[in-house]
Amino acid sequence: MFSHFRLLQSFRYALRGLIMVWREEQNFRVQSFSAVAAFALAWYFHITRTEWFFLVLVSLIVLVLELLNTIFERFTDFFSPRLQHIAATIKDVMAAAVLMASLGAFVIGVLIFWPYIFRN
Repeated sequence: MFSHFRLLQSFRYALRGLIMVWREEQNFRVQSFSAVAAFALAWYFHITRTEWFFLVLVSLIVLVLELLNTIFERFTDFFSPRLQHIAATIKDVMAAAVLMASLGAFVIGVLIFWPYIFRN
């Protein structure tokens, strides 16, 4: 059965998690500011709807991966006394995933904004 209270409670938990990540994870703040800057440029240059779609998509992918990276870091920190080598590997691979997504987002940003910035 649908419960408005449970739905609101779920949103509170999600907001609490976002606030925690915002306060504790510098990379999440940097990536969030980068997304906002890209959105400001997109608004300024009046990019197409398709370009907006890809810009929002890659921004969300990077931010969601950073959230997942934070989850994996917390889990591996909890288990690391027993599994130190595996924990370090998991952290490195998750950081690499975020890095790859960030580089991809940067390339897509360049492809979108290049024609607007360097008009003839």
